Amino acid sequence: MPNSILCHDLGVVPYESTWEEMKHFTQTRTKEDPDQIWLLEHPSVFTQGQAGKAEHLLDAGDIPVVQADRGGQVTYHGPGQLIAYIMIDLKRLGIGVRDLVTLIENSIVDVCKLHGIESYPKPDAPGVYVNEMKVSSLGLRVRRGCSFHGVALNVDMDLSPFLRINPCGYQGLQMIDMKRLQPDTKMAQVKVQLANVLAERLGYSHPIIQQG
Repeated sequence: MPNSILCHDLGVVPYESTWEEMKHFTQTRTKEDPDQIWLLEHPSVFTQGQAGKAEHLLDAGDIPVVQADRGGQVTYHGPGQLIAYIMIDLKRLGIGVRDLVTLIENSIVDVCKLHGIESYPKPDAPGVYVNEMKVSSLGLRVRRGCSFHGVALNVDMDLSPFLRINPCGYQGLQMIDMKRLQPDTKMAQVKVQLANVLAERLGYSHPIIQQG
């Protein structure tokens, strides 16, 4: 099996074209292809997961809504939110979907801890929380034994669009970002930390982050 993981920093990229590229990679990858992590931000967009219910989208206004094929309910993506799309051959690594969810959540907890932020996952509500406020959301899809989609970490962003939805299907759920909890937080630093922690927990050496 490949002993490395590729990590691409894509910058700010549109949701739908990136989603199509993820699907294409997952559909065409071979057993020899290394796993990949894509780090990026999206322009403002609401995405509705496969379990999403229309009543949780309260007032989209001028923000587009995309019906996605990931798990979970409605969420918001926007500038200042770090997204890691995680494309892993689960069969090759010998892990299941639940294992991957736990691994991702624990990776977010690790990154928050590096900034002095105490966070935790919840067994009944996927994601990572700080004082009952949600700092990170995740949603995955598995095809051909491989994962795609991934995790969103609120780093330094405008949180007001979350008020237009019931985030992840929970009415009144408060969202928070790392910057409000730790003013010294910098996106560039968090990006490297998350890539390193994810790679390490997946059993890979620290990745070289490639631009694009």
